[in-house]
Amino acid sequence: MVDRGALVMGIDVVVIGAGAAGLMCAAIAGKRGRRVLVLDHANKVGKKILMSGGGRCNFTNTVTDPDDFVSENAHFCKSALSRYTPWDFIDLVERHGIAYHEKKLGQLFCDNSSKDILGMLLTECERVDVEIKTHCKITSITKSLTDPDAPFVINSSSGVIEVKKVVIATGGLSIPTMGATGFGYQIAEQFGHEIVATEAALVPFTLSKEQLQAFDGLSGVSANVVVSCENQSFREAMLFTHRGFSGPAMLQISTYWKPGKNITINWLPDIDALVYLQEQQEAKPNTELKTILSEHLSKRLVLSLMGGGIENKSMRQYTIQQIEAIAQKLSCWEIMPAGTEGYRTAEVTIGGVSTNKISSKTFESQNVSGLFFIGEVVDVTGHLGGFNFQWAWASGVAAGQVV
Repeated sequence: MVDRGALVMGIDVVVIGAGAAGLMCAAIAGKRGRRVLVLDHANKVGKKILMSGGGRCNFTNTVTDPDDFVSENAHFCKSALSRYTPWDFIDLVERHGIAYHEKKLGQLFCDNSSKDILGMLLTECERVDVEIKTHCKITSITKSLTDPDAPFVINSSSGVIEVKKVVIATGGLSIPTMGATGFGYQIAEQFGHEIVATEAALVPFTLSKEQLQAFDGLSGVSANVVVSCENQSFREAMLFTHRGFSGPAMLQISTYWKPGKNITINWLPDIDALVYLQEQQEAKPNTELKTILSEHLSKRLVLSLMGGGIENKSMRQYTIQQIEAIAQKLSCWEIMPAGTEGYRTAEVTIGGVSTNKISSKTFESQNVSGLFFIGEVVDVTGHLGGFNFQWAWASGVAAGQVV
């Protein structure tokens, strides 16, 4: 039974999830005079904001483009991203006096700490009297589907709340130790929305024991590579770990990888491997191949590659065909990862609430009036580099302007 004595009144909008998208939405709605309550089951708000970017929060990317996002509907993200751009968020950051810098490829980070971004969002919420409750467990959300004017009834550990507008900003399944759950997906399904199959994304790869033996001793070694899979390629650094492959290049391509598929690594992305080896064969005929390659790659990595089917000897001893074969292996090294580290370390979740029944302008459900889905819970996933935060800000603003 519902304890009506615990009814919470006077709220216009309930935002479920006190992360990037939820806090942004709450602040924007509050500026419009809406009375907003943010609920989160965690013990504190903005946990993923605080841990992001190595504690400095890669809060946006100046070259954000719809092509930087993955979704079953590639067009869905365009409207929100065009209406709230990285420069809009940068303006907010600058108005709060937060120092920042560009690290690379348009990626913007706080000079000091991720706490600056979270503090900014909380200040924006405080200025418009947004109420935030943590440690709040929601047991159910119901609404009469026969009466479009009927309120949502939220049963929670903070009481029973009746409200006309509910925003689901619960995120995905990544990093469950920080409180990630599938609650948002459950609510979506309850109200007739389809869920696009979810998988861990922006996540390190794992290798089999046999594969790890081939790279024994390389944990901690990095290399600048081009990694490819499923007609997608990324030029970034990769990192060998004691479990497999990590680093920006591998996190990026993990979004496109499927079990049983190979990834292809170009170990010499800055040069034409065949032309280079032919030139070196002529210029340094008595120099060993491993010495030649060590000019571009870590010596430990070169030795591992030598053990992977590339024979080491003086350059003059190779035939034309052998040079061609070596160049092919160096530029198109194929390997099939055993898997990924999964949601435990994934930065985001690919998939989520299908965009088919969500307005790309307002983010309101087309099934149920007054129900909104924003941020990572929706089937829109950005590349590594600040794109997922920009999606959080843009979708949060879009919903906040209409709830």
